[in-house]
Amino acid sequence: MFVVLLRFSANKSAAEQHMPAHQEWIERGVDDGVFLLVGGIQPGAGGAIVAHGTSREELEARVAADPFVEQDVVSAEIVEIAPWLADDRLKFLLA
Repeated sequence: MFVVLLRFSANKSAAEQHMPAHQEWIERGVDDGVFLLVGGIQPGAGGAIVAHGTSREELEARVAADPFVEQDVVSAEIVEIAPWLADDRLKFLLA
């Protein structure tokens, strides 16, 4: 599984202009079953995504296609996690 950190860059002022396309990109990730959780990095520093069921290479390509990444509104960092223990509600992440 992965955590994607999308931290605002110097071009943060362009966020509003690209927000509709960014939101569509997020919805596509959720609809595809890759994005399990999406939220904001507080306080207002960017966003974070928990991703699962994809390879690093596929996720890198998906993240590169984010309009916020393409337009340098955010910089992206992908952190890979190898889970070995989970609460019963999250056991599916261990597969």
